[in-house]
Amino acid sequence: MRKIQFSTGAEPVVVTAAQPVPGPGQLLVRTELAGVGLGLVRQLAAGEVDAPGGEIVGTVTGLGADVSPEWLGKRVGGLVFGAIHAEYALAVPQLITEVPGDVDAADALAVVRGGLIALGVLKASRFRAGESVLITGAASGAGHLAVQLARTLGAARVVAAVSDLAKSEFLRECGADAVVTYAEPWPESVDVVLDGVGGDLVQRGVNALAPQGRLVAFSAGGGAIDASSLLGELKTVTGFSVGLLSRTRPELLQAWRAELWELLAAGRIRPRHVVLPLENIGAAVELVRSRRNQGRVMVRTAAAVVAG
Repeated sequence: MRKIQFSTGAEPVVVTAAQPVPGPGQLLVRTELAGVGLGLVRQLAAGEVDAPGGEIVGTVTGLGADVSPEWLGKRVGGLVFGAIHAEYALAVPQLITEVPGDVDAADALAVVRGGLIALGVLKASRFRAGESVLITGAASGAGHLAVQLARTLGAARVVAAVSDLAKSEFLRECGADAVVTYAEPWPESVDVVLDGVGGDLVQRGVNALAPQGRLVAFSAGGGAIDASSLLGELKTVTGFSVGLLSRTRPELLQAWRAELWELLAAGRIRPRHVVLPLENIGAAVELVRSRRNQGRVMVRTAAAVVAG
């Protein structure tokens, strides 16, 4: 099979490798698309080049021991921990979901994780229709869907925060009422902040909250807050991760996925994505690293598989 080989200090290249064999509890997936995100960019920057993971969409072609035969032949999408930029990848049932047969593969890849995070952080914020929302990292794979979901679920005002105002038109098309940069002051207060960037923006997000406002942090970028800035106006900060929920509340994730497929089918969310050939993964990585992406970036790992 074809796969990407990552090397420290060198451009990633396509090589030929043996097809992986599923072990106990694993599925073998013939992939259609694989995501390229900040996680991969950070791994490469840190010199961690061994089998980066992320999202895939594809079809189950093989089963390991202790896996239900019902999975065989299903079109699936979700998170894989390792070697996704290849024609075949190993997955576990707990972290993937069946993809409806009529859903475009690129839309599916954008939704199976980015959409799940976007809807999840809105749920975690206890968002209510009529409230205002500010979203950092708003042009990212999860961020642009959070903008759309906030709008379609009844937000009175959606503010998108980004690194570059060149993304303004894209975000207004996604449903943002206003676009601000990280370099400028955020003059208005909001009920909810969804922070997908971290660092100094966590405290700035807290400062932007109205009394009794809620911030949900879902970035791996870290950040610190001054607890005293929460007290007087009853503000709250919540962390969010799909990983824990997949282990402890799988039924909740299943319900959120069903909601996302319904919203997608009804045209109430429209994922944006850039799809490049597997050979162009270096360009895909640079697009994310330079934060020039608008929506989800992904590579086509193999010819699309037609659902049965």
